[in-house]
Amino acid sequence: MEEKEKIEETKETTSENKEEVKETMKENKEKQKKCKHNKEIEALKEENNLLKEKILRISAESQNMQRRLNEEMMKIRKYEGEDFAKKILPILDNFERAIKLDDNDLTDELSKFLSGFKMIYTGLLTVLNENEIKEIECINKEFDSNFMEAVLTAKEEGINKNQVLEVLQKGYMYKDKLLRPAMVKVSE
Repeated sequence: MEEKEKIEETKETTSENKEEVKETMKENKEKQKKCKHNKEIEALKEENNLLKEKILRISAESQNMQRRLNEEMMKIRKYEGEDFAKKILPILDNFERAIKLDDNDLTDELSKFLSGFKMIYTGLLTVLNENEIKEIECINKEFDSNFMEAVLTAKEEGINKNQVLEVLQKGYMYKDKLLRPAMVKVSE
């Protein structure tokens, strides 16, 4: 009989052990699920942070492009008359050459013609000044390579070195931009 009792006892213990093993396995599965969920959550958080960073970079890049575009458009609007001004300067030069003719050597008819040129020239200068196209003042100033080109040099006593002696072709500024440099004769 003792053997039966021992067998019964062993069966009970085995049954209890099976229950414990089942519970332990169940707990392990739950822990694995939680661990797996935690890893998934961490991976999703990481992915979310990466996407946020990407959005911020794209947003900043977009803002920078918009700012550069606006600056470029403002620059284009500011200097939109530059090509026109460059084309009109040779005409202005020709007017100046015509006006330099000596009135004394002209007939009455040519003198009237020359006075018409002078009126046109004055009107043209007024329009250029109104559109912020200004002559670069050079005579008796120190040579500045940013606004002038030295075409000739000469030695003259009593005059400082690098001083502009003569303007061979006038230079002009358009607003704050160099339109055409002045061609000058400079002292050595």
